Amino acid sequence: MARIICFDIETTGFEYMRGDRVIEIGAVEVVDGKITDNTFHEYINPEGKIIPPDTYAVHKISNAFLEDKPKMSEIAPKFLAFIGDSPIVAHNGLDFDFPFVNHELAMLNLPQIPRSQQMDSLVIARNRVFGPKSYTLDALAKWYGISLTARADAHGALIDSEILAKVYIELDNTAPAPDVSEIIAKQHAAMLAHPKVGGNFPYRKFEPHPEELENHEKFIAEINK
Repeated sequence: MARIICFDIETTGFEYMRGDRVIEIGAVEVVDGKITDNTFHEYINPEGKIIPPDTYAVHKISNAFLEDKPKMSEIAPKFLAFIGDSPIVAHNGLDFDFPFVNHELAMLNLPQIPRSQQMDSLVIARNRVFGPKSYTLDALAKWYGISLTARADAHGALIDSEILAKVYIELDNTAPAPDVSEIIAKQHAAMLAHPKVGGNFPYRKFEPHPEELENHEKFIAEINK
């Protein structure tokens, strides 16, 4: 049985090294290419970290809403138990989600998510999908015809995890994009194999006409200018 976890987080900001915190975790289980009903979802008290207006505008989660929510110290062990040793997928996860969550886990002296479990759907998409102008989760969802109406008003970790799971399943069923460098090399080899390429051109066996020489000299003169 192949088990994959697709997850997403919402945070107070982008810089965990400057004190930003995770305020929501959502995760969806995918088994043998199908989304199951087994999910994980928790809101988390940021312990005094203020959510700025521009961040609130994205996920619509306020400090007032999070006042009575559990702290990360309560949520982290449950999240680790949920993911177990399964591969974990996040979109742009290598640059954002995994470092952010691992920072939270490190502060609690808990085991971090090892690199061997981390999968980034952004990296997968760039290697498998040739066509979209953008590789954001929204763009990939639209590319595969996956509805985004569930989060028309705001982002949410569980909603985005469900969208990610659907995108990941499509990516998993998509053959890798062609290696452009390999295609160019094959085309180059085909050109060299052409009978009129390289040293196979017929040699001219008569002298150029005076008018041809004159035109050639004019052409060279123009280039030298």
